[in-house]
Amino acid sequence: MKQDFDAIAMAAAVAAGDRRTLARAITLVESTRPDHRRQAEALLAVLPGNTKTSIRIGITGAPGVGKSTFIEAFGGHLTALGLRIAVLAVDPSSSRTGGSILGDKTRMEDLSRAPNAFIRPSPAGRSLGGVARRTREAMALVEAAGHDVTIVETVGVGQSEYAVADMVDMFLLLVAPGGGDELQGIKRGIMELADLLVVNKADGAFVDAANHAAADYRNALNLIRPKTPGWEVEVLLASALRGQGLAEIWQAMQRLQTVLTAKGDGQASRAAQARRWLWEEIQDDLMAELKSGEALAPLIAAREEQVGAGEITPSAAAREILAAFLKRAD
Repeated sequence: MKQDFDAIAMAAAVAAGDRRTLARAITLVESTRPDHRRQAEALLAVLPGNTKTSIRIGITGAPGVGKSTFIEAFGGHLTALGLRIAVLAVDPSSSRTGGSILGDKTRMEDLSRAPNAFIRPSPAGRSLGGVARRTREAMALVEAAGHDVTIVETVGVGQSEYAVADMVDMFLLLVAPGGGDELQGIKRGIMELADLLVVNKADGAFVDAANHAAADYRNALNLIRPKTPGWEVEVLLASALRGQGLAEIWQAMQRLQTVLTAKGDGQASRAAQARRWLWEEIQDDLMAELKSGEALAPLIAAREEQVGAGEITPSAAAREILAAFLKRAD
């Protein structure tokens, strides 16, 4: 980024819907360079608030379930309704370059050409379970740019789902026809996060299997307490390949949004998410500061060696390192 960075001008261009500036802004907030982080914070501080009632949707599912195909079809359905959508797809990262491996624009070719759609693959980096640390800031940017719906696609069923569920309004679990075997392969905790469960690939020879799978999931969900009071998790069928079931899924999302708005849960949930975001930032920044301090490097290295050798407990070593860090801060 240039030294004559103008946060106000960039924020204005983002709000005006300049796609190139939006892409540059997301690159900025994803950067780990200290100077870029300062510029990103300045940009976010002057970013105009989104005047629209936006919806944040998390979508997950095991690899091979058809997430990208589903998102492309669902996104096409929403843009056909006149809605502006943004897809933030958290890709696995290359261990060599740190860049995205899968490249979602190549997997959502039709949607990427839609003028009302914005797709951004983001490398997961080393953050929890594949969730890019700056996904929240990217959401703030696309909402400021006027997008009505933001979809966050996760890498797959794993720890990343918990992080994504904590930054969206509703969480969709995508599964394939498979009945009992598929059900056994999904952790109960992931199902507890879901607001909607969609059996994809419900077409052709898989229709019967999809119906049986949907019945199995409905029975299983009866044993799980719904995440949102006043909302029973719905199990729906879809064929992303044939564009079937997409309207029903969007209608279910709108019903859920109505429930959240009526109860005030949506605003309260976002406020709670923002507070947790605050503490995550504090934790991440403290860890970065702790590890980057040259004065503490010998102590940290020595205690790591002792912990590995079993000569000192991790808790005792942690207290000593923290005490030295706080003393240095004074």
